[in-house]
Amino acid sequence: MFGAVKFAKAAGRKLGGLFKGRKGKEKLEKEVSDMGLDADGVNIDVDADGKVTISGNAVSQEMKEKIILAVGNVSGVSSVNDEASTTDDGAASQFHEVVRGDTLWAVSKTYYGKGSRYMEIYEANRPMLSHPDKIYVGQMLRIPADGNTASA
Repeated sequence: MFGAVKFAKAAGRKLGGLFKGRKGKEKLEKEVSDMGLDADGVNIDVDADGKVTISGNAVSQEMKEKIILAVGNVSGVSSVNDEASTTDDGAASQFHEVVRGDTLWAVSKTYYGKGSRYMEIYEANRPMLSHPDKIYVGQMLRIPADGNTASA
């Protein structure tokens, strides 16, 4: 488990309106579904302050991390509290917040020692990323443990 993962509330995909209670839950569940992520067994809740909690049992560590990013990288979401477990023993990834000047090449060089491995980070963040050059300041990226770059 990651605990609470902080996100840039003012950055991210705009789904319209505030994220509170049932409406926020429905919007975020639709976002996850529209991305084709397998949220079977995962509960997404939004409290009165707009903070998101995921709980339940995710199909894999990778899928849980992708769900955290899919809901967290939405404008208006400031944090995602991870209370979900997984059925596999996949290694937990690191999360990286994109800062001004970042490219996937630079992020790859920082975490893996080689910029040329940037496509592994891109693939690990699909379908949230549509192109390796389309990242934005404040976005949170999934950086798989070295050698654990499978994608769903």
